[in-house]
Amino acid sequence: MTITGAQIIVDALEREGVREIFAFPGAAIIDLADAIAQSKQLRLILTRHEQGAGHAADGYARSSGRPGVLLVTSGPGATNIVTALATACMDSIPIVALTGQVSTAAIGNDAFKEADIVGITRPCVKHSYLVKEIADLGRTIKEAFHIATTGRPGPVLIDLPKDVSQGKVAHYSYPETVSIRSYKPVTEGNSRQIAQAARAIENSRKPVLYCGGGATSSGAHKEILALAERCEIPVTTTLLGLGVFPETHPLSLKMLGMHGSAYANHAVNECDCLIAAGARFDDRVTAKLATFAPNCRDNIIHIDIDPTTISKSVPATIPIVGDCRAVFKELLKAIKPCKHPEWIKEIQAWKKRYPLSYDRSAKTLKPQYVIEELYKFTKGDAIIVTDVGQHQMWAAQFWTATRPRAFLSSGGLGTMGYGLPAAIGAQVANPGRLVVDIAGDGSIQMNQQELSVAALNDLPVKVLILNNNYLGMVRQWQELFYGRRYTLTPLKRTADATLPTHKKRTEEMPAYVPDFVKLAEAHACVGLRVTEKKDVIPAFEEMVKARRPVVIDFHVEPEENVFPMIPAGKSIKEMIASHEDYTRGLA
Repeated sequence: MTITGAQIIVDALEREGVREIFAFPGAAIIDLADAIAQSKQLRLILTRHEQGAGHAADGYARSSGRPGVLLVTSGPGATNIVTALATACMDSIPIVALTGQVSTAAIGNDAFKEADIVGITRPCVKHSYLVKEIADLGRTIKEAFHIATTGRPGPVLIDLPKDVSQGKVAHYSYPETVSIRSYKPVTEGNSRQIAQAARAIENSRKPVLYCGGGATSSGAHKEILALAERCEIPVTTTLLGLGVFPETHPLSLKMLGMHGSAYANHAVNECDCLIAAGARFDDRVTAKLATFAPNCRDNIIHIDIDPTTISKSVPATIPIVGDCRAVFKELLKAIKPCKHPEWIKEIQAWKKRYPLSYDRSAKTLKPQYVIEELYKFTKGDAIIVTDVGQHQMWAAQFWTATRPRAFLSSGGLGTMGYGLPAAIGAQVANPGRLVVDIAGDGSIQMNQQELSVAALNDLPVKVLILNNNYLGMVRQWQELFYGRRYTLTPLKRTADATLPTHKKRTEEMPAYVPDFVKLAEAHACVGLRVTEKKDVIPAFEEMVKARRPVVIDFHVEPEENVFPMIPAGKSIKEMIASHEDYTRGLA
């Protein structure tokens, strides 16, 4: 009895526990898609663009902790997932991408829809395979899932020539274990270094825990909470670490960095012991590297499963290579309880002096108000997904993150268009949860076609568009540093003077284009529009009543800015803490 390559792939995916695959078809994968369709376990979800499939797999993985899987065809189908793979790679998200390829005999001959996707994606995947023999399929898929989900997680690509999927073999067995000589991630931290870290924390007067996405992916949230409470250590997180420590806790400093809380940045600037867990000291966190955390440069503990990350940007005094959760478990055994009352008092003073704020008395609809009201309305019980831009930072600031894997955002690459398809992936992975995509009017247009996917698959994703008629984050920089010259950032019709003489407009165009309510309705979703504060809660009430996808178009203050802000290349001392700081600077 023979078995085809496509059937081998289906069996392997089933054995790896895969249930959903985000896909877009093509001739190179037609045999594989047909075999998957006959599986009782696997479900194919057709997206409207391959990039959408990639981000959906990403959102699925971030929200569930399980690897996301996508399937696309050769040539442009494969090249269209490059952005999604780079997004996942930068943020260490486990994805297995299956790409179709022309037949092995045609590879290298510029065949129709041929692209060297292994070569193209080499810089933005954890590993990649080009399978040329049917006999290698089982081992390759087993290795791919192992590599994607162990060590520092990341995307793995498997390129599948058409003749490999179509071919047949007489015998097949799926390997039970994986043995890769060159790949041996270290999960247990060195006991001597852990003991050294324990003594450093005990002897410190002003410690700070700084947690990133690696702490989330390792599932270290309970251990981090236990350590923070035992030793009275304030905790700050990166954008990708939001939720790994509850922001309702008195020891929470919320997010740090360019648009982080002022008190988090001041705490890191003054601390004498910094414990970094699953974080890579990104430039959006450190600001001017030479001035970052000046009082603890001889007392930095860096915990990470990826040894290449440690001391890459900031030298670690006590480097610990290992899984964050495993290391924290051992650290809790080695450390003695300690308190830091004076340090906590100093931080509380900063919290009172530098709260996250905006003009709450304004009559106009502020974007921060929408997010605050969403949190109150849902009581924090939602998975929040963001696109990239000002709305992303407002969401990070004014949504109170209390649980891991419930705030999803493109961090390292800053990918506009990420939010909607990632929210679809999160909804697939969490069918009983409320999933809300917070988007900007610019970023939503990059993958707006995926609304049809949500509607046709009965995925009740809610999309909140903070519509300010601008590409807001770039516009903010233009306002602050480029003399308010808004080049390429207005999303509304520009003045007649910029148009050729023979194309003068004869009638007024509406300021807000496109009409997102009509767009939603065109995709069989519910469309709502809100222009006043009094209508925000009624819109949320209607949103949760609808069992379909909902798009709410919030017309918010056009030139609202994100503060605090540390200008690029500047130090924490040059932080613009609030709108008042900014206006004083202008004066």
